[in-house]
Amino acid sequence: MQQRHLNRRQYFIELANTSRVFYLEFLRPFAPIGKGTQVLEIGCGEGGNLLPFAELGCKVTGIDISEWRIQQARAFFESFGRAGLFVCKDFLKAIAPSDESDRYDVILIHDVIEHVAPEQKEQFLSHTREFLKHSGVVFVGFPAWQMPFGGHQQIVKGLVSKLPYVHLLPNMAYRGLIRLSGNNQGSTSELLDIKRCRITIEHFEKLAAAAGFHIARRTLWLVNPHYKQKFGLRPRVLWQWAGSLLYVRNFYTTSAFYLLKH
Repeated sequence: MQQRHLNRRQYFIELANTSRVFYLEFLRPFAPIGKGTQVLEIGCGEGGNLLPFAELGCKVTGIDISEWRIQQARAFFESFGRAGLFVCKDFLKAIAPSDESDRYDVILIHDVIEHVAPEQKEQFLSHTREFLKHSGVVFVGFPAWQMPFGGHQQIVKGLVSKLPYVHLLPNMAYRGLIRLSGNNQGSTSELLDIKRCRITIEHFEKLAAAAGFHIARRTLWLVNPHYKQKFGLRPRVLWQWAGSLLYVRNFYTTSAFYLLKH
């Protein structure tokens, strides 16, 4: 387990730095971002991704199922002197705004879709569409399942956290390795649930289309932009020819960025 997963303020700042440089750049050609822009993040965690939007005068809202994360988001925003509304709720149970003016110009879904249950993913994206203004955009980012650490094994401790592609083992072998690495049943169940909820590039694009979205922009990353904060690595976009290799591309796409529209 990396120190940043224990030091949540450090994690908040690192998320904000990545959002400031990369997410805003990805969105700006398609969405005016500034004072009065209404921004929603689904699965906001501690709220780091939203801080740069608040700094630009956006009206930001974060929703997350974890009360602890929401409390941290409120505290971190207060410590940075920024305003934000943070709500603890299961997004699928949230009621969509009935008026266009109450919907959002920008919706962020980063490192979330891979945690949504397989049977709920299409419903999740369809529900997201109900919160979006007609002219709005949705930013979705996620690690392709087969990429070296697509199983999020780095969040636990021991040998398993350092082994690339180990999450592709059969469940029984993977479970055994997680436990042999000194992790408890809770950590083991979390990683196995991530494996159950996995998503690939191809699967996501089918789900987005089924939910009524069209893809306005896509960038596949060989080196995830957030690795600049985590490891000091220079982000690198995947070569175009490599990104065209269906299914194979999932093994080396460390992050996939999508911009969706109605």
